[in-house]
Amino acid sequence: MATAARLRKRLAPVTSRFMPSDPTAASYSPDPQILSLADWLGHEVEPANFPKTQVRFRNDGWARAVGLGDLDETAWAQHFGRFKPLDDNIPRPLALKYHGHQFRSYNPEIGDGRGFLFAQMRDGAGRLLDLGTKGSGTTPYSRTADGRLTLKGGVREVLATEMLEALGVNTSKTFSIIETGEELQRGDEPSPTRSAVMVRLSHGHIRMGTFQRLLVLEEKAQMEALIAYCLQQFPGPMPPEDAPARQEPAIILMHQLVERMADLAASYMVAGFVHGVLNTDNMNVSGESFDYGPWRFLPAWDSGFTAAYFDQSGLYAFGRQPEALHWNLGQFAVALRLLAESEPLLAALNRFGPLYMDAIARRWCWRLGVEPQGTEHDQQLVAACEKAMRESKAQPDAFFYAHRGGKTAEGELGEILSSYTAVHGNHPYWSEGAHQSLLVDEVETIWSAIDQRDDWSPLEEKVAALRRMGDAHGAAPRTMGLL
Repeated sequence: MATAARLRKRLAPVTSRFMPSDPTAASYSPDPQILSLADWLGHEVEPANFPKTQVRFRNDGWARAVGLGDLDETAWAQHFGRFKPLDDNIPRPLALKYHGHQFRSYNPEIGDGRGFLFAQMRDGAGRLLDLGTKGSGTTPYSRTADGRLTLKGGVREVLATEMLEALGVNTSKTFSIIETGEELQRGDEPSPTRSAVMVRLSHGHIRMGTFQRLLVLEEKAQMEALIAYCLQQFPGPMPPEDAPARQEPAIILMHQLVERMADLAASYMVAGFVHGVLNTDNMNVSGESFDYGPWRFLPAWDSGFTAAYFDQSGLYAFGRQPEALHWNLGQFAVALRLLAESEPLLAALNRFGPLYMDAIARRWCWRLGVEPQGTEHDQQLVAACEKAMRESKAQPDAFFYAHRGGKTAEGELGEILSSYTAVHGNHPYWSEGAHQSLLVDEVETIWSAIDQRDDWSPLEEKVAALRRMGDAHGAAPRTMGLL
């Protein structure tokens, strides 16, 4: 059995060497800003009392970035398994309140049903970061659910966030996984199955659905306070000079979120990633991707590929993800109508398409390892690559690896790429002839080793390999990246 201490020992050199854009270590700096909104934004809850707390994964690189890297295993389990409050931080966990469109049906009876906001602190750059949970017990919003997370779900979240971070997606970070000793019944996997509690690190946990709830309740003063909080804690540029009502706080936030979501949609497409559940309650106003359930990476370039077995209509299929985020932004604009006029909100929303195309071109060139030439020419490159992948049925990760820097391309794609300048990098990953991917069969193999033999080494090795790939790619050209 691989103990948590052995896991950390083996991953320690990997964490320091191969963390994509390795976060700078900082002192612990608690700053629970959310408490100014807590009376109406959340509900104080008690965490579950689990039979055991066995540390299975800890993200030491990001722990150091928020001043928690020196916690020993006992303290880690106390804080992130028993949820003993961190010093000078949120005194009692807050289950946040929100509504949301779920597969485009409005649901006012949701909220944090198996998670809560646990702590807030500043990193070395002064950014406010949240620690939130998944699987930490029932809340007033659990309805008929048990408030728990399967260990397999936690392992899948580690893999999703590590792969996405390596591919430059603005994603939450899996901070901790602790096995909790309960047996859970689930209809979509063999049961009983092992249980876990997860902690994620994110730049915020304010959702589009948070604003939708305030619209339904007609809480103008609370929405004004929430907008002010978001503008302060998730800073971004002012709207364009010709944007109507560009000085109004609600309009500023709308423009900023349009920019963030256009970039997020592009990052999903360039990564070949299918989130699976792009509901408005899963949309973070910070622009980060989070909450990974039925996710998949593409086995082949297929716009109709879906991740969730229950997505019968293909609403959140791979190729429809930009449309889904645009639709969600429309619902966010509707919520902001509580404070703002339609015209400036629509002007902001109409920026999504051009911003998305710019982000696709910029990110595509980054992943392909060539210098961008300008949006129109770069879009020709993107179209040629998509055509080549469809015709060859190449797996996207293999395609980008094989054509890194413009090499090995033939025909129309070769002609287009011949005019591009390669981004020269000397990381050995690019010359080893073996690319990283994360298809469902490999995920199942990694889980099977844990489930059947309690062998965590395949997960350890995959995390190390993905971080090494991220190191080889370098920092992505994000529009509004915050983490």
